[in-house]
Amino acid sequence: MAWFQQFWRYGKTFLGLVFRRPLVGTTAIPILADGSIVLARRRDDGLWSLPGGLVDWGETIADTLGRELREETGLQLLAIERLVGVYSARDRDPRMHSVCIAAAVSVAGTPQIQDTLEIGEIRAFPPDFPFGDLHLSHDHARQLQDYLAGRTALA
Repeated sequence: MAWFQQFWRYGKTFLGLVFRRPLVGTTAIPILADGSIVLARRRDDGLWSLPGGLVDWGETIADTLGRELREETGLQLLAIERLVGVYSARDRDPRMHSVCIAAAVSVAGTPQIQDTLEIGEIRAFPPDFPFGDLHLSHDHARQLQDYLAGRTALA
């Protein structure tokens, strides 16, 4: 019976390491050539959001930024302009505890919905738009504020 207790102790530790860790994701702040910022309206909650998602196994952060941009907006990532922040508050995403790496990126193309199940609308907003008037998903209002203020956040 002692072997089982030892096995269970190690098993619980392993399960805790695997399943009780925050997931890593990205958020892109896509900037078009005219300086406009692209946002997408989510179908699940109707809120506006920045494109982003979880890092897939084997991907780099840069790969994830480009993939999520393509999948959600049809835009092509031209360059990662700057790190805006790393956001890790437990309540930043209502679905799970995740760590989000946000970057401002220059993009090319015309924003178009790619995933009609996830995205209901895409729109480019001028950089002086009063983003505080929009209802933004997750902590995207904070990410946009940090970007517009030229801050790099660790939150």
